[in-house]
Amino acid sequence: MRMADKIKLVVAFMFVAAGIAAFYALHESAAVVKLAAILFGFLLAAAVVWTTEPGKRLFAFGTESVAEAKRVVWPSRKETVQTTGVVLLFAVVMALFLWAVDTSLLLVVNKLMGRE
Repeated sequence: MRMADKIKLVVAFMFVAAGIAAFYALHESAAVVKLAAILFGFLLAAAVVWTTEPGKRLFAFGTESVAEAKRVVWPSRKETVQTTGVVLLFAVVMALFLWAVDTSLLLVVNKLMGRE
């Protein structure tokens, strides 16, 4: 990473810190003013990060992620309900199986120890 990028990232961190400091410094102001102060700090930081090489790669990754999410074929409501039903049924069957194993082992251990 270039030295200029490192300096820009430090400046961006300082903008974030300034936004957070402004949020607490304006503790008697309206909530919208405090929110605007912190958002302004974060927006300035994002603008500075966007000018760095790692920032450009991050934003490109975000853009590619959104494009990939748009290409995903999401299941229909019917498929979602059916899959949820299968998962719940499996969970109930597994819980009953584990309860039966636990109870069986408890009986075996009690019998071996002479308790009944």
